[in-house]
Amino acid sequence: MLEFRILGPLEVLVDDRPIRLGGPKQRAALAILLLDANRVVSVERLADDLYAGAPPVTAVTQVQRQVSDLRKVLGAEAIETRTPGYLLHVEREGLDLHRFERWTHEAAQELERGDPGRALELAQRAIDLWRGAPLADLAYESFAQTAIARLEELRLAALELRFDAELELGRHAQALPELEALVWTHPLRERLRGQLMLALYRAGRQADALELYRTTRATLVEEFGIEPSRSLVELERRILTQDPSLDLGRGVASTPTAEEERTVLAAASHDAALEPLLAVVAPLTSLPGRALIAARLVESEGEVTAAAAAARESAASFAGTVRTAAFTSLEPARDLVRLARNYDVELVLVDAQVDDVGALVEHSPSDVAVLHGEAPDWSRDGVFVPFGGATNDWAALELGAWLALARRSVLRLVGTTADPRSGRRDASRLLADASLAVQRVVGIAAEPVLTEPSPEALLDIVAPAAAVVVGLPARFRTEGIGPLREALVGGASAPVLLVQRGTRPGGLAPRDSWTRFSWSLAASAG
Repeated sequence: MLEFRILGPLEVLVDDRPIRLGGPKQRAALAILLLDANRVVSVERLADDLYAGAPPVTAVTQVQRQVSDLRKVLGAEAIETRTPGYLLHVEREGLDLHRFERWTHEAAQELERGDPGRALELAQRAIDLWRGAPLADLAYESFAQTAIARLEELRLAALELRFDAELELGRHAQALPELEALVWTHPLRERLRGQLMLALYRAGRQADALELYRTTRATLVEEFGIEPSRSLVELERRILTQDPSLDLGRGVASTPTAEEERTVLAAASHDAALEPLLAVVAPLTSLPGRALIAARLVESEGEVTAAAAAARESAASFAGTVRTAAFTSLEPARDLVRLARNYDVELVLVDAQVDDVGALVEHSPSDVAVLHGEAPDWSRDGVFVPFGGATNDWAALELGAWLALARRSVLRLVGTTADPRSGRRDASRLLADASLAVQRVVGIAAEPVLTEPSPEALLDIVAPAAAVVVGLPARFRTEGIGPLREALVGGASAPVLLVQRGTRPGGLAPRDSWTRFSWSLAASAG
């Protein structure tokens, strides 16, 4: 059995002996296939990633050559040709990332069952798979940047899980040095700070724990104009009162966890209003466990105070948990990615005027939605989702389903009619699969609507919509959004949300998914 390793420099082993791989392009091609192991990767995607979005005219031939050379190294049966590209077969235990995910998930389950010793063993086993920075020999390849960031995020989550187990076992003294180092490296990661506060408190350093909270709050307010999360505020209160629940043997719920809130970030750029963004996503706060961060980006320091007050005023009319922030930003995309990572955000919603949306989409761990148009009129005829089955279409469907559920509105899936001339079937089977997936996870049925695949027909179908949610094409940064989406953005009477899937699992992904989950027809029927 071939063993592939990406949690460090790229390696392939047979019987624990490394195989000699070829040059940078061959290694890059293998890494791209591994990041989508056991899924088809199109030739177009391989060419685009191998040549940083600017493939030469010979790119297809070059991809074929790299795959041919890989087959000579890995065996002809390792890489299957399957339209529209190639599929790399990887056994269940054949990729270190898969073992890492499995052991981390099992560790979380053991901790939940009340066995922190077994949880610590599994979490440490998973962390020990790391041999350095992930894909270290491909770190400068553009395609690898997002994957590396995702993998580093998974490693941090595993470390946080291990710290929870150590704290539950009374190993706070052993955890302190590494916790302090990680907090220094990741100063805005609240869960780590909460764990360090608890470790300090249990080590008899109550004053240090409270000082850490004060510096955390000051950092968050200074950086983003935002208060700490409810879980961190509650932890400070319990430390102040020496709450007995913080003592050993009282469970791990005393530290902030990513599961306590499902957070959406809505951010308006310098010249755009925040209200339309809030009108779109604030209804989500009516759903259990949902929270919203409303952020205002301004150009100068003199605008921060007024912008913060305006954000609070805008958010005041919405029920649910809404936190507000205002800060100056010369690099909105970078700052929004930082916010999304630090607050474990599931969705980033921005107005179309935000600078460098492409960079935000490329680097965000969360789904990204870009709003074109004004606030939705929710009294109109529901949420319309043009759907073709691509990864970003599933992300759009997920968002549309949650919005329809929150507003108790109709969800309509739009697909194409049959074309006898080309032999193309209508999209009703695809829409049925998508509707079943949504019913299973979100609990809302989607009504199918079929139309001709033309801009005019699509505009006519969505005319009564309250909102239109549509996935971005995979190569929109190099090829644009295409005529159908351009027609929606320019001609729809309802606001249009263009959605890109992030690197973290979405709401329609299986609960035990730790990494990116791409829906397919087979997956939706499972």
